[in-house]
Amino acid sequence: MPIYDYRCQGCGRRISLLFQTYAAAESAACPHCGSRELTRLITRFAVVKSEESRLDDLTDPSAFGDLDESDPRSVARWARRMGDEMGEELGPEYDEMVDRMEAGELDDDMDSGEPAGAMDDFD
Repeated sequence: MPIYDYRCQGCGRRISLLFQTYAAAESAACPHCGSRELTRLITRFAVVKSEESRLDDLTDPSAFGDLDESDPRSVARWARRMGDEMGEELGPEYDEMVDRMEAGELDDDMDSGEPAGAMDDFD
């Protein structure tokens, strides 16, 4: 069953429509305004990869081509890309850390390479 994305020429909204058959797509109408003047959009598609294939992609040297380990923003972009490649939710803490790295907001603890609070026991 195909899902098509359209731009409605009547109301200007982007819509996604699911059709039971390909023939049904010919009679598509905007669910918001009823207009039949729809422009089909080119959309992204997903490719299912095996776990082994994803791990192979992660170890490919070209994945490190634009990585500058001395630039936190570069490391954040790489970390986000690797997280997306793994296809698993890494949690809000991970997302927050990467967001802060991308924004250039690092704690003194993060700059030193020590986990936050790691030296607290030795005071």
